[in-house]
Amino acid sequence: MRQKALCLCAAIALLGACSKNVPAGLSGGYDQYSVRHGEIILGNKLENPYSTENVKSAFAALYPTKSVSDIRTTDYYVRFLPETPDQLDMLKEMGLSLIDHPVDYTVLQEGDYYRDPSLSADAITWQYAVVDKDFVFPEHIRYDLLQECYLAEHDTPSKALDGVDWDAVEAEAFRLTGNESLLSEAGTRGQKEVKPSGRIMIVDDKAAGATPAGLSGVKIQCNVFVKFASTYTDREGYYTMPKSFSAKPRYRLIFKNEKGFSIGFNSIFYPASVSTLGKASNEGITMVITKNSDRALFRRSAVSNACYEYYETCSDSALGLTPPPSDLCIWTFDIIDASSAVMLHHGTVLDKESKNLYFRLASMVVAFFGPDVTIGSKYCEDYQSIFDLTVHELAHATHFQRVGKAWWDRYIAYIVKCFIKGESLYGHSQLEDSGICATGEMWAYYLGSLMHMSRYGGSNPNFGSGEWFHPQIFTYLDERGISSRMILAALKPSVVDMDTLRDELCSLYPDRKRIIDQAFNRYGL
Repeated sequence: MRQKALCLCAAIALLGACSKNVPAGLSGGYDQYSVRHGEIILGNKLENPYSTENVKSAFAALYPTKSVSDIRTTDYYVRFLPETPDQLDMLKEMGLSLIDHPVDYTVLQEGDYYRDPSLSADAITWQYAVVDKDFVFPEHIRYDLLQECYLAEHDTPSKALDGVDWDAVEAEAFRLTGNESLLSEAGTRGQKEVKPSGRIMIVDDKAAGATPAGLSGVKIQCNVFVKFASTYTDREGYYTMPKSFSAKPRYRLIFKNEKGFSIGFNSIFYPASVSTLGKASNEGITMVITKNSDRALFRRSAVSNACYEYYETCSDSALGLTPPPSDLCIWTFDIIDASSAVMLHHGTVLDKESKNLYFRLASMVVAFFGPDVTIGSKYCEDYQSIFDLTVHELAHATHFQRVGKAWWDRYIAYIVKCFIKGESLYGHSQLEDSGICATGEMWAYYLGSLMHMSRYGGSNPNFGSGEWFHPQIFTYLDERGISSRMILAALKPSVVDMDTLRDELCSLYPDRKRIIDQAFNRYGL
């Protein structure tokens, strides 16, 4: 990998102490939002205007001649207490929108996460959700039913409820429960609810004239009490919520991408990083993220867009590269410069010596939520540097898809042993399994250079050209008609060194044997 894979382990235990309260520095002309890190601090408990009883009371106040018996519970406000990561995964797979704190309290201070003070430090905290009244609760996962709720948009009302102004009923429910101050000005006047919409953008100051581009495929979620809505931004960063709101929702960006990858973690046992933006207009938010914005938000956003672009590149018919595995788990670290593609989340297994060192240095977080890819962005001050790191590691994830777990176990073990023995980053050609490392790094450096040129133009940067395995070999082949897709086809599990790589290329493309021999001979291999 581009940095010693094990460097990340020694630093992971420090992550819990790293929280910053830095206001976002967003470009002028757009809405301004502050992003706070650390734990969410809750205040007083509020009365939920969407409880079935409160909606009935509001309905009766506005329509005294109609019967409230036609208003029946549509949803349950519940909380789950999963005991293991597998149980948490089960809840996610059921399509639940989970949030780690109760939604019927004032928020004194926004943050990334919340931990119930009644639970032990090593427990998964309560996960709050709103579920349909017919929801089948999973066995063996503890849950508490907190409240029965009525959400008009989830109901198919009877004829007796025809002609009811549900916006007015909702506003009355807010008034009766002492929450009228939470309504937007329009909601207070009884005007119709609106679906929040807007655009989330990010600036790469070295591409496209530094014009803001969409933050692509990111999940944006908002809620007012138990009324939740979420959607994904499109390629250009635009979004429209599927539900309407009269009160000001709390907004959050969840870095779980529609492409299937997630960027985590916020804290222990949280599957994807969340940047909470706080309350804003019910009409939606529009914002631009720059390198001067909150650092964690910028870093997550840049990694996310680099991943999105990589996945799009893989699906491009002209390239047709194998994409990384689904449900790719990516961690970003601001306090270290180590990056790797250990693929632990997808089942790689270290040998005994490597595993003992890895888990001796790593915190419990790694044991429970082993990452696939880690991005160490300590010295990354702009989008381009984050892009180059991310693409390099995703190229490794593509290679993993081609060669499988057993091959990758040898690869990671080689990197770890170089670290243990005090060798240079990639060792040298005389070490056992050095050929595994050579073929893996050749591919990642070569593809990273290719994607860098595609995005930023200019000449080939030839990343890694000073290394002993010479990734320029692939560039030489590419320039002479052996494309990246053709090179990737040669990266089979049987290719474990330069000799087998050369043989496989010649076997696949016998009419290009002279060019292949020239490429390897040019660098003395």
